[in-house]
Amino acid sequence: MSLFRKSPPDHGHDHGPDSASTPSDDGAERPVLDPQTKLDLQGLFQHFQQDVEILLFAAADGVDVFSTAARKVLRAMAELSPRIRLSEHAPDSPRARDLSVSATPTIIMSPERCRFRYLGAPVGEEGRTLIEALILLGFGDSSLSPPSRKLLKTLDGPRQVKVFVSLTCPYCPQQAINALKAALERPDLVAVEIVDIQANPDLADQYGAHSTPQAFAGDKLIALGAQAEELFMASLVKLEQQTIFIPDSDAQLIAADLVVVGGGPAGLTAAIYGARSGLKTVVIEKDALGGQVATTPVVENYPGLTSVGGKALVDLMVSHALEYCQIFPGEEVMEITPGQPLALATNRRRFTARAVLLATGARHRQLGAPGEQRLAGRGVSYCATCDGPLFKNRAVLMVGGGDSAVTEALHLANQGASVTLVHRREKLRAQARLVEQLENLKIPVIYNAEVKEIKGQERVEAVVLADTAGGPERELKVDGVFVAVGYDPANALARRLGLALTPEGYIQVDERHHTSQTGVYAAGDVQGGFKQIVTAAGQGAAAAMSIFEDLMNPYWTRTRAEKA
Repeated sequence: MSLFRKSPPDHGHDHGPDSASTPSDDGAERPVLDPQTKLDLQGLFQHFQQDVEILLFAAADGVDVFSTAARKVLRAMAELSPRIRLSEHAPDSPRARDLSVSATPTIIMSPERCRFRYLGAPVGEEGRTLIEALILLGFGDSSLSPPSRKLLKTLDGPRQVKVFVSLTCPYCPQQAINALKAALERPDLVAVEIVDIQANPDLADQYGAHSTPQAFAGDKLIALGAQAEELFMASLVKLEQQTIFIPDSDAQLIAADLVVVGGGPAGLTAAIYGARSGLKTVVIEKDALGGQVATTPVVENYPGLTSVGGKALVDLMVSHALEYCQIFPGEEVMEITPGQPLALATNRRRFTARAVLLATGARHRQLGAPGEQRLAGRGVSYCATCDGPLFKNRAVLMVGGGDSAVTEALHLANQGASVTLVHRREKLRAQARLVEQLENLKIPVIYNAEVKEIKGQERVEAVVLADTAGGPERELKVDGVFVAVGYDPANALARRLGLALTPEGYIQVDERHHTSQTGVYAAGDVQGGFKQIVTAAGQGAAAAMSIFEDLMNPYWTRTRAEKA
């Protein structure tokens, strides 16, 4: 959730972060925080056990929009508690020289306790990073899980960590806070800089960080994308990205009636319906809650909401689900063992369940073109919402012809990028309304073309386009390639369980969402069908009701006559 108000961007002028406060209709500024959020934070901050010192090194008001935004946000925070002590310094002050501050704005927090600084203005999605940092420092505890603490004890040397983030990226705060926790737990070895790519584009270019989040230790890329806490700590220790973490056998055990694996529209809706039916329900999600919806710029076809930001819609769903069930974000299910009950192991704990619903969704499909994987995060991106701000005034290619591709092309154009759409057919598959908007913005479309190769040394420099109608190849100079060519089902768990799959890799289900394994169900994009938010939510609701009825009268115990 974006904690701070944001003003609409002015595409006629160069602008930095979204403003920390927005003007009202009469021209007066609205407060940085809405009244209810302000009250909630004041209530939380009054329980702080330690003072939080904040040093802001910023240019004068009116000189740098990032400095102005950072100043407004931090002053608003300092007003909430006497425990938060803010001091402001000029970038050429003796204090700046003592602390080797070279960029504005730079925020340093509690330097006597940890080495943590933020380069940029923590607004938009990054407001979450600021709030969580204040909470961790105010209570004086890294709040790391026992496995994470154990991992950090094995650090064999210092780690200078940089995490590159974007104000529009919902995944970034998770990785930024992972880094801060490491700095709090091991202040003797871990130093952390959180770098906003909009405020520091040159530094992002230097590291080739053209997607967010990315984490470096020294010059080594240790994590591309957000990670669960333990996986980040393991990556930090081993200085390379880790993808699997096996928890200790004595991890906490949680018993539930229904475990939903996946926190997108299908999973969240299923959790609501399951809990309302009286089932003890939990949701486990390894990535950002909301799945693909969280990074959708605008949703215009969800009933009852004419136009809503994808992240705003996710916030509504998550808030609703939390009224009924417990959610475990940042946890990955490593194993599901069949039986009565079923047993699940995540990277943090263990669960037992009478039924499991797989709502793991689908992941972005790759082009498979040479250079795509090598330049991923260095100009190749699958999320315009996350990485679009870095490509203002740069030439980018949007590959695809469906709703997602056109929506993201519109979003990139509104962020100031020079966008060209490439589609392998002679006609776009997107909705007529989206195509009309594309034409109104005069975004060029190259039809009957496929990306044959993505070229570049350290970052994307050009693409080679093949003519699907038999014409000659051509090379196009671009700074970035955004890909939206469909999805592949996230079926790794299903494969481990040996579930029956369709030829395309989707989980086979019957009309009641039963899979080939007793007690295991599936719903949403992982079972195939229309890739729409409303259909995923509907499938989640139907699956939960089927699960409730089955647990009350188990289908696997019925006789053939009863089933008929």
